[in-house]
Amino acid sequence: MSITNEELSRILAVELTQNQKYVLNVINLIDEGNTIPFIARYRKEAHGSMDDTVLRNLDERLVYLRNLEDRKDEIIKSIDSQGKLTDDIRKSIYVAKTLSEVEDIYRPFKQKRRTRATVAKEKGLEPLALYILSQLPSNERPEAVAKKYIDVQKGVSTVDEALAGASDIIAEMISDSAEVRKKLKILYTRDGVLTSVNAKDEDSVYSNYYAFQSSFKKMQGHQVLALNRGEKEGFLKVKLTVDENEAQSVIERCVIQNNGNCKSFLVSVIKDAFSRLLEPSVSNEMRGLLTEKACEGAIKNFAVNLKPLLMQPPVKGKNILALDPGYRMGCKVAVIDSTGKVLDTTVVYPTHSEEKQKEAIKLLSALIVKNKVSHIAIGNGTASRETEIMTAEMLKNLNDVSYMVVSEAGASVYSASKLAAEEFPQFDVNLRSAVSIARRMQDPLAELVKIDPKAIGVGQYQHDMPQKELGMALDAVVEDCVNSVGVDLNTASASLLERVSGLNSTVAKNIVSYREENGAFSNRKELKKVPKLGPKAFEQCAGFLRIPESKNVLDNTGVHPESYDAVGKLCDKLGYKSTEINVDSMRLVSQKVKQYGEEKLASEIGVGVPTLQDIIKELQKPGRDPRNELPAPIFRHDLLDISDLKEGMVLTGTVRNVIDFGAFIDIGVHQDGLVHISEIVDRYIKHPSEVLSIGEEVKVKILSVDVGKKRIALSIKQV
Repeated sequence: MSITNEELSRILAVELTQNQKYVLNVINLIDEGNTIPFIARYRKEAHGSMDDTVLRNLDERLVYLRNLEDRKDEIIKSIDSQGKLTDDIRKSIYVAKTLSEVEDIYRPFKQKRRTRATVAKEKGLEPLALYILSQLPSNERPEAVAKKYIDVQKGVSTVDEALAGASDIIAEMISDSAEVRKKLKILYTRDGVLTSVNAKDEDSVYSNYYAFQSSFKKMQGHQVLALNRGEKEGFLKVKLTVDENEAQSVIERCVIQNNGNCKSFLVSVIKDAFSRLLEPSVSNEMRGLLTEKACEGAIKNFAVNLKPLLMQPPVKGKNILALDPGYRMGCKVAVIDSTGKVLDTTVVYPTHSEEKQKEAIKLLSALIVKNKVSHIAIGNGTASRETEIMTAEMLKNLNDVSYMVVSEAGASVYSASKLAAEEFPQFDVNLRSAVSIARRMQDPLAELVKIDPKAIGVGQYQHDMPQKELGMALDAVVEDCVNSVGVDLNTASASLLERVSGLNSTVAKNIVSYREENGAFSNRKELKKVPKLGPKAFEQCAGFLRIPESKNVLDNTGVHPESYDAVGKLCDKLGYKSTEINVDSMRLVSQKVKQYGEEKLASEIGVGVPTLQDIIKELQKPGRDPRNELPAPIFRHDLLDISDLKEGMVLTGTVRNVIDFGAFIDIGVHQDGLVHISEIVDRYIKHPSEVLSIGEEVKVKILSVDVGKKRIALSIKQV
């Protein structure tokens, strides 16, 4: 039952509301081994300028649909091998739209463990069950027919025992019915109610769910995940139910054909089938669907949060001092220069005593002056507040130096990794962490790619997610971010290079080795000399790699080498020499292109209009970094305490995390405040990520402060 790309494109075009021709082109491009970043950036004519998100969704659904077709083939072969495949079964499998539907059809044909129905069949009671289920008008009452099946040797001594066995067989057949299960799932979706009560008489973080009730269709993703975790940890008893009488009626409409002699018997069987088999099975499956949907939403939220974190503007051309706070082991210190090179390291102990704090301030002040430090990066972990207080005190005597609290999520994972040991063999684990914090401020993307995205921790219930799907989604975000920014071929680490389209860890390491042995790359063509970097890999990666030192200015842009000839023709048409390409000479290029006519010019130089537009954008800003167009990070010189906050105060803060019910904002008091989703904007939004992203600067009004519980309620819409 192989499905063609043409058929797949029809399905996906409807799902994604895209032109089928473009969808088919993308499917073919993926099959040819092209990456999503490459397709998105360099094949716009083929896909009609779909954005990265649509292309990722298309790729994800393509994989699902192909897996679905493979599973259909497996099931058809399995049923056929049992000699039970009919045209109706084949057709029902063929038209099934989801894996769940396919598995329900396959359910009666699966190898089962020994059940009550199995035992009854071994006693020879299956013909009795089929006779009753046939409900022919001529049928005798079940009790009369059951007498024929009494066989003491087989373990059937009475009519009641025969009927009980037949009941077990019919109940299992009803439970395995794809139609019954489908109708019940519709009922659960429409009228299901999820309830939870406390399983322990003690307060916990799940106390909001100790007497909780919600309809199935109104359940929020964060509620589902909270209930699941509370149940797993033994604090909650959770149940999904529907009205039993309604469920019974649904099944009866599927099973009972008339008011004949077998009806009353079948009604009792249906009741048993629902309570014993269908209710636990279907309710579990429906809760599984809720969880699946909640995880899907949470993973998307992780991805949405990760992108702005990675795309935070770098702090370029500055020397940075990093403080990795701690109590017992002290505060680890690292100073790096504008290229990320470590200049100095030490450890201070500002939390041990007042005298030690004075010593720390004196030593750190000397390091700042000696190394011409412009900014201080403070990790937000243990003892961060005390370290921030010391820093604010120190900066009273230092002009032109500011600080910022930096998320250190995943820093400990990196510092203990093999990669960190190879990079800094001379430093212990703690000092490596301080270096990582400094580099996170200097170039967040280049540093964070060294860490498994799952360890960065932006979102909710991270460890409850299916780790494979979470990892794939976050890796896709990292890949898109790295390729949208571009990578300096002569300075990038292997960790950064392996995230470039078309490259893997082996080729990335080969690039670094080649660079170390032969010196800096002088142009993109030289990449072809790197071992294991073949023509396809070159095609996929070349446009995303930058060489600022190259004599060819195009090597420091996002223009792909395949378009270099087109750029030459473009310059000829517009009256430029390729050596004259720079910011100043290209200021009037857009105006000249409009005068010439975009479509005419694109046709004459041999590219499509989208590619022409991208080329012009790149020529106007060679070496541009899209992150520089985002708001700069907020640096501070002093700080507030939570006790300084008053209702009505308006402050500037930075979005630290975006979750289902709101966003956490850093307002400089070490305790993030919460803006509830209802206080973000004066209109309905499904999710806070529609209007807020991590790293964004926002003005907030303080609604309330609970110093004891360290809770700060904020509003954006009231500012």
